[in-house]
Amino acid sequence: MKKIRLNEGIDEMGTPDMKYYAFDWDDNVVHMPTKIILKNEDGDEIGMSTDDFAEYRHQIGDEPFNYKGETIVGYSDEPFKNFQTPGDKDFLIDAMRAKLGPAFDDFREAINNGSIFSIITARGHNPNTLKEAVYNYIISGFNGIDKDELVKNLRKYRDINDDEDMSDDELIKTYLNMNRYHPVSYNDPEGAANPEEAKVRAMEKFVEYIKEMAYDLDKKVYLKKEVSNNFVPTKPTIGFSDDDIRNVEVMKKHFKDKPDNIVKTYSTAGGIKKEY
Repeated sequence: MKKIRLNEGIDEMGTPDMKYYAFDWDDNVVHMPTKIILKNEDGDEIGMSTDDFAEYRHQIGDEPFNYKGETIVGYSDEPFKNFQTPGDKDFLIDAMRAKLGPAFDDFREAINNGSIFSIITARGHNPNTLKEAVYNYIISGFNGIDKDELVKNLRKYRDINDDEDMSDDELIKTYLNMNRYHPVSYNDPEGAANPEEAKVRAMEKFVEYIKEMAYDLDKKVYLKKEVSNNFVPTKPTIGFSDDDIRNVEVMKKHFKDKPDNIVKTYSTAGGIKKEY
């Protein structure tokens, strides 16, 4: 039997699929060239990729270790300067140069479907910088992100809401404003070194936002179908993906026993996505 795959967030009956997404950015959505700056035994600065940092970060500062022929003794004076607001302009450039990560297919699907998502990253850029990077992806058609498909699906949502008509660009910018951007070390540099709990707090906010949004959207669908007397809200789901297994473990532990949990966790460690 041929497998039929729905490519839209709203099916042919006009019902939203209630799928939402939360993405770590580095080495999950894309592989960025940005480096964390460490210090070797001679006091020289050594750059470390975000992928390697996920493996070594709990060793840094505890005891010296070898990294690509260098003896690393700790962080530099400003190890995350490229990941904070001074690196906002470079982030936009690096994002367009980035290679695709293991969750990029889901990221592209979320955008093309017009689905609501959150970016929950250890970076400390201004949240608007993350939003601008996504806008650039949409406008440029970055690796299959399809502006026309997005606009088509956004107009389906607006039909449900009976919203006023907008231009394509107004629709896209309104959609981007509805998504959530959580660079958890923004104004908090310590969040980059220990992001687990900060990411959980960001997810808590996103969960509440999604529950309220999904309920309102679901109700509008039922009202349009004139079955509001039998209205039972559809349970939304949020898929969270991260390449750092420690972040995934902490997120899973926090949400798994909640009676109203809607979070599903996925590891993309090693470049392979799997439910955790």
